[in-house]
Amino acid sequence: MRTKKRKVGRPFLPKHQVRGKITPVRLQHHERIAFKKAARKAKLSLSEWIRQSLKKIVENLQ
Repeated sequence: MRTKKRKVGRPFLPKHQVRGKITPVRLQHHERIAFKKAARKAKLSLSEWIRQSLKKIVENLQ
């Protein structure tokens, strides 16, 4: 009797722990540098800083 071989790699997370979808964004070099500086100043990762900034914009539009 053969047993199934385990797949290599990270196991899947339960659905309630899965992170959101990734949305690639193309930035100009100077934009990326400015965003990274702002994120560093706020003591956030670049992704978190962008996410928070976009949320603020959306909240102001409503």
